[in-house]
Amino acid sequence: MKMHKLGRSGLEVSPLAFGGNVFGWTVDEEASMQLLDRFVEEGFNFIDTADMYSRWAPGNEGGESERIIGKWLKRSGKRDQVIIATKVGMEMGPDKKGLAPAYIRSAVEDSLKRLQTDYIDLYQSHIDDEATPLADTLGAYDELIKAGKVRAIGASNYSAERFEEALGVSKQHNLPRYESMQPNYNLYDRADFESKLQEVCARNEVGVISYFSLASGFLTGKYRSADDLANKAREGMVKKYLNERGFRILGALDTVAKDTSSTPARVAIAWLIAQPGITAPIASATSLPQLEELFSATRLKLDSGHLDVLDAASR
Repeated sequence: MKMHKLGRSGLEVSPLAFGGNVFGWTVDEEASMQLLDRFVEEGFNFIDTADMYSRWAPGNEGGESERIIGKWLKRSGKRDQVIIATKVGMEMGPDKKGLAPAYIRSAVEDSLKRLQTDYIDLYQSHIDDEATPLADTLGAYDELIKAGKVRAIGASNYSAERFEEALGVSKQHNLPRYESMQPNYNLYDRADFESKLQEVCARNEVGVISYFSLASGFLTGKYRSADDLANKAREGMVKKYLNERGFRILGALDTVAKDTSSTPARVAIAWLIAQPGITAPIASATSLPQLEELFSATRLKLDSGHLDVLDAASR
């Protein structure tokens, strides 16, 4: 499998990242272990999570995903075979959020404990914290890198302007720079990334690891009406896609899938992989057959005609 360089970090990652948001939410611990085993068995090495996954689920407090990954790392003995990416910044409880140095120092220890490891490969700012000076946040990351607790840093959910400012602060103060950006990017959600952020990342050789690569499952084609969504875990996240443009995109995915003897999900991931500057889309699976679909997607090469059909429908 050809690995991709993640920015200038020196890290090399597989062309697809496993999205750990499902661990402890829609996938229980034992099934999560099986999925991770199969993911690495196939030669993939990139696992993305966050400290607050999956705090939104009833009965959860956050940290569930990291704990499951940590148990898997201990059980499998495969820590040196994987790149673990996690995040800090979103609310974990009263006064437990943001990117202030003191909180980062505390949060990283919590993540390391849950993950049962002594270092995090990619530590990401989950969301911008405008109340904290960028130099303070980057200075805290500098301490963690020098201490060997973090190998590289990345950002998620930053505007193009703030991200470029952060890169400038790193250069000005000789601090570590964000080597990756994690934007919401897929065939439906294109405007925010493509308008400015894509160019900023390309110009600065920043890796891009897109999340919601399948638009919360909408691009798999399994949700085509409100009835399909009824009582589903992702109902609130997917209903916004049930409109004329969304159905037009599904139609294009169906067309290309038929032409390539594939599926809408595979095509949607293959489209992302074909986009300029994309290092590795993040996608989740809740079963082994779904995971095999993701593997197949990384092997699907779309020609210019297929890409034109998809671009026209999603423009």
